[in-house]
Amino acid sequence: MTDSKKTKVEFAPGAFDDFDGTQEELDALQKEIIEMFSKLTPEELAEQSRAVDFDELSDEDPALAKKLLNSFNEDSTRKLQ
Repeated sequence: MTDSKKTKVEFAPGAFDDFDGTQEELDALQKEIIEMFSKLTPEELAEQSRAVDFDELSDEDPALAKKLLNSFNEDSTRKLQ
């Protein structure tokens, strides 16, 4: 796999605002996420992904569903890739 085919990981500002842990734990989590995704091509990532069912999420975790929807509405110019 060439470097140009690797998935680039960027954390949006505020992505870890709700993280409840030490700075060392946050650094370790970010490193783990970057390493996990850097081993995948965009095609492999797409194959392993699944869509979020907001109806199901609303039933299971209404607070999370509301937070996700609010975060999408906050920056309507942001484009997910």
